[in-house]
Amino acid sequence: MKTLAFAWHYLWSRPLAAVLNVLLLSLGLGSIAFLLLVAHQLSRAFDRDLAGIDVVVGAKGSPMQLILSGVLHIDVPPGNIPLKAVRELEKHPMVAGIIPISLGDSYQSYRIVGTSHGYLSHYQATLAQGQPWSQPMDVVVGATVARKLGVTLGVTFAGSHGLGTGGHQHGDSRYTVVGILAPSASVLDRLILTDSASVWKVHEDYTAIDDEDRAVLEAEREITMALVTYKTPMAAMTFPRFVNTTTEMQAASPALEVTRLLNLLGLGTDVLRAFAGVLLLTAALSVFFALWTAVRERRADLALLRMLGAPPGKVAALLLSEALWLGLLASVLGLGLGQAFTMALGWFLQLDTSLLVGGLVWPVELAIVPILALVVSLGAALLPALGAYRVSVLELLQTR
Repeated sequence: MKTLAFAWHYLWSRPLAAVLNVLLLSLGLGSIAFLLLVAHQLSRAFDRDLAGIDVVVGAKGSPMQLILSGVLHIDVPPGNIPLKAVRELEKHPMVAGIIPISLGDSYQSYRIVGTSHGYLSHYQATLAQGQPWSQPMDVVVGATVARKLGVTLGVTFAGSHGLGTGGHQHGDSRYTVVGILAPSASVLDRLILTDSASVWKVHEDYTAIDDEDRAVLEAEREITMALVTYKTPMAAMTFPRFVNTTTEMQAASPALEVTRLLNLLGLGTDVLRAFAGVLLLTAALSVFFALWTAVRERRADLALLRMLGAPPGKVAALLLSEALWLGLLASVLGLGLGQAFTMALGWFLQLDTSLLVGGLVWPVELAIVPILALVVSLGAALLPALGAYRVSVLELLQTR
């Protein structure tokens, strides 16, 4: 303990150098922590929201856009597909179940999703208040929506056309909140859910001129996409090809498209990882030169310690303890910076309303940050400590 106390005082005897070394180490460690946190939260979001969905069937276009818009709800869909075509797919022998998804409206930037109760069951959602919708224009709101907008049971509101802000408001068709979901850390937290019939009703009421026109619209009803579950894994070999070649729709595999997305993001993470490595290397060199200079400047102190009976190992331990303090301080500050960077990213890109990225989480992977801090700081201190260990008392005194 005395050695640690001495090392602490020695560290701050040169405050400018100490602050510089701590900051350099912290920036490198903060960058590493930021990458670990974002990778962990994205991976968790993808695994959680894509679980159990074998294929997504939607309009022709970009398969990745289909997955991002229909499963993760962070993009706009490529178009709509006929309801009749989806009902035909339900009869396919390889299909175990289909969850319809209808998009097009939102409320204060949160999406209104027309679907079935199977969507709630798929994510094993539970209600914190109220009950599921039982008729058109009833809605169940996610936990994030209820918290951010202050929504309570019985509240009515009108949706806006489009998935962003500024769309035309459907003032004549108002939704009523009948349920609020318990937090599930899934895509449901940031959605407003209702029956598919609600979406049709809003748009048919807005566009239908008379009963005959309404009948035509009902016969030509569409949904945005369908989330399909297979009866057998072997269906993955033939069902997507069947959809893509025999229908006017396309089938996109969530697993395949997310792998492509992560590969596209890989270049950016590699650059950030290289940048963090450069910072850590710079910090290690800075710590090395600081401690090496400290040994030269403190030769009289080291001589006095040796004369008072301190063994060579004690003198070397003093320098290692100083590096240990640097590593501990930098690891704490680096973890804080990593969390701050992640929260800033979530706030700036509004990821807390799309992928739930940005909250305070402490995955096991973060343990590498303090370990890396100690390895860098102690590794940089080895040569200075070895130099202090090998110098004799006589040589120390002769240099004064």
